[in-house]
Amino acid sequence: MKIFDITGDSYTHEVEEFKGTVLLDFFADWCAPCKSLAPVIEDVAKGAGDSIKVCKINVDSEKELAEKFGVRSIPTLVVMKNGSVMNRSIGVTGKKAILDMLE
Repeated sequence: MKIFDITGDSYTHEVEEFKGTVLLDFFADWCAPCKSLAPVIEDVAKGAGDSIKVCKINVDSEKELAEKFGVRSIPTLVVMKNGSVMNRSIGVTGKKAILDMLE
């Protein structure tokens, strides 16, 4: 499955209205840890089925979404199911830990 770039305009449709699990990756282009996590997120997205959507949110351009989720450090991963936050992780993590979060 592809990775969706989320903006304030697309958030409700792409995330809250999605029936299934959503992985939100809060990042910034200048963030070195975010860059090291990016290939892991891409790998998770490739293996994700139709019931999992992987999304990226740039905290610099989408400050309101970052504030909504209380993002203070990046990278931050948030797992949502049917519009509700189920899990979160701060910092670089491995593929297995991300997959465990999604279960």
